[in-house]
Amino acid sequence: MSQRSSVDDLVNHLRRELDRYCVGEKLPPSRELVERHRVSPVTVSRALAALAAEGLVVTRPGAGAFRARPHTAPSRPGDTSWQEIALSAETSPDQVSRSVDAGGVLATLAAPPPGVIELSGGYPPPALRPERALAGALARAGRRPGAWGRPPMEGLDELRAWFARSIGGPAGTVAASEVLVTAGGQSALTTALRALAPPGAPVLVESPTYPGILAAARASGLRPVPVPVDTDGVRPRLLAEAFRASGARVLVCQPLFQNPTGAVLSADRRREVVEVARAAGAFVVEDDFARFLAHADAGPLPPPLRADDPDGTVVHVCSLTKITSPSLRVGALAARGPVMERLRAVQVVDSFFVPRPLQEAALELVGAPAWHRHLRTTTEELRRRREALLAALARDLPALVPAYVPRGGYHLWLRLPAGTDESALVAAALRAGVAVTPGRPYFAAESAAPHLRLSFAPAAGEAELAEGVRRLRTACEEVVPA
Repeated sequence: MSQRSSVDDLVNHLRRELDRYCVGEKLPPSRELVERHRVSPVTVSRALAALAAEGLVVTRPGAGAFRARPHTAPSRPGDTSWQEIALSAETSPDQVSRSVDAGGVLATLAAPPPGVIELSGGYPPPALRPERALAGALARAGRRPGAWGRPPMEGLDELRAWFARSIGGPAGTVAASEVLVTAGGQSALTTALRALAPPGAPVLVESPTYPGILAAARASGLRPVPVPVDTDGVRPRLLAEAFRASGARVLVCQPLFQNPTGAVLSADRRREVVEVARAAGAFVVEDDFARFLAHADAGPLPPPLRADDPDGTVVHVCSLTKITSPSLRVGALAARGPVMERLRAVQVVDSFFVPRPLQEAALELVGAPAWHRHLRTTTEELRRRREALLAALARDLPALVPAYVPRGGYHLWLRLPAGTDESALVAAALRAGVAVTPGRPYFAAESAAPHLRLSFAPAAGEAELAEGVRRLRTACEEVVPA
């Protein structure tokens, strides 16, 4: 049983038993709960924390857990209907709605119910995280002189220099002064969009693309305009046409292991894309989210677009989050020219700065020998998982085996048979005990065909991947047209 389901089971059991205790009465000590329920001390600690968050118990360090005083129900529920008018007041015929649709993002963030195999998430499981190295890095970071003080607004100099070397490569084409430390990749994307395009403006996006890009653009009042991609990345001729037709001054793209297709922008197109954007007087926001997620058989990777861009066309986004932990939200923006001041100003207004302990911990982590060991382990494990998922598809769902298999990232993009109802298939899969991601949220406009995205990162291992595909086959037999 997974730790998450063990915690949920213990929470439910303790919640039912609370009526046996008076307000203020002490619950059994943790050691007794461990022995009685045959769970780990960590499970007991997390279960009590969950009950405390619900206001059902109060924990006192060194004393134990006690039943809390019940909350008094409010005298009346209140009427929030006035908010519908207030929240829609900004929308008029000449304005773009800034309503936020986070559904596509939540599909990869939400944890599935206990017992459901997760083929939908965007983060690796605990076994693939460098948790021991992270714990050591955070402990060392907390003891650094000034670790709990205010950091520079742009980020710690040493961390900016590390990102500059990572982005610019041995040639040193990116200077530390051209790097801004951010609270992860999503925050960097939002900062870039707000800095580069005014509300109501069009912004070019790949089609399909990461739903977080679409959500961030729309939340900023921007209008996403799709540009089709193929297995070699975004198509330059269509990109030029989109710039001319829309008047956009920003393109957001993922040149390396694009999400969701896994495409890598070809060598010829790399040059063309930047030239097309430069001719349009536009910026290219390069979301380099998957550079640390290359598989062991990927071969040499192309450098970031930003590494070959002396004129400041490319604004580079990267992050340590995907390769480490969802909670190590440390990333970077790299840009050249006056735009750097605009990016800095937007971030300062939004969040002041990234917490210094996180920056110090990131520095400790990437400077430790465990960092390179973790990268080597992860690249090989991702390759094995990719092959395990492909083998399971070939055995149980051969019609869904993708024609293009990326050697990086953590997912496969599957085209479904014509006429398949994505929503019905996702619901049937959940009933069968496997969580998958529909393709529709990855498109800014109508899609040409139904799709699924299957992630091989969050599963517990190769056996669970195989079982997940078997459960998906059950759902396909129920929903997919013959």
